[in-house]
Amino acid sequence: MIRRMAIATFATLTLAACGGGASVPEAVYVDPVRAAPTVSAASTWVEGLQSPWSILPNADTALVSERDSGRIVRVDADGSVSTVTTIDGVVHEGESGLLGLAVPPSGGELYAYYTSDTDNRVVRMPWDGQTLGAPVDVVTGIDKNTFHDGGGLAFGPDGMLYIATGDAGAPELSQDMASLNGKILRVTPNGGIPADNPFPDSPIYSLGHRNVQGLAFDGSGQLWATEFGTSEADELNRIVAGGNYGWPMHEGTAGAEDFIDPAAQWSPTSLASPSGLAILDDVAYVASLRGQVVWQVPLVGDAAAEPIALNLGDLGRLRAITVDGPGRLLLATSNTDGRGDVRNGDDRIIVLEVE
Repeated sequence: MIRRMAIATFATLTLAACGGGASVPEAVYVDPVRAAPTVSAASTWVEGLQSPWSILPNADTALVSERDSGRIVRVDADGSVSTVTTIDGVVHEGESGLLGLAVPPSGGELYAYYTSDTDNRVVRMPWDGQTLGAPVDVVTGIDKNTFHDGGGLAFGPDGMLYIATGDAGAPELSQDMASLNGKILRVTPNGGIPADNPFPDSPIYSLGHRNVQGLAFDGSGQLWATEFGTSEADELNRIVAGGNYGWPMHEGTAGAEDFIDPAAQWSPTSLASPSGLAILDDVAYVASLRGQVVWQVPLVGDAAAEPIALNLGDLGRLRAITVDGPGRLLLATSNTDGRGDVRNGDDRIIVLEVE
């Protein structure tokens, strides 16, 4: 049986207050081993982006994926934006389109997760720092939908590629070992199945997920993931090989046999809708869409401390967040995604200073 030893919950509220049913079980709080660092919004780096989804920093520049347009753009130090490429065949509808980006530790290639006319897929493209080559398929056949397409990508310290998928609106797929949906996948950079994966001859690393978008590794090489709930609870999960996270039978803290409880959760989901995830100095930073805040969550070994809502001003919906060197994070707004109230300059990338 795989169980979490300790979890933290921002709020244990009865769903009746938000039109729901029974209350979420009370959490066990874990005190952080040190005070959480101070975070401030230092400056706006770039404005005028369209539905940015993923940020890849590189020295004083960054690559950004735009979900709706299928563009990968380069942001230079002065905030100027240029199109690197527009990926042919990207189909945007609802939450689908061009989603996560990742670069392997060795460099030389750029990986992208996107929705085609038939599926969600991951491709790799030769990348010399200036131009992108033709895409080559890495993983295909991930069911697509208007909603719940997942899309997060991350290379682990083991050199393997981790891929976050959604249930594509069919919750039963999350427990179906024949489906790539509702899972976190682990493959080699070429899309092969690593010999030490938890399930023989399968790319599945963990299952029972509803819609994972954020993936990040802490200082010990441990993988963490953000997951959207329905109305009961959003989750921050510590991901273990072969772990089953309970969807669709359970959402949030359940204490159920053979299912892993979240390390932290937000209830109701209007507090978060967690998308992007970054980990800096073993503190997780979660960009939230409906909650419109960044949540700071100190990580304590295998557990998580109580999430802290950072006061960064009125930025609206927040999608992507990433580490950009010591003491610095980059945060992308998501107000042009069809669900937000567009502010002057949206969408933007904000520079956050961490002290």
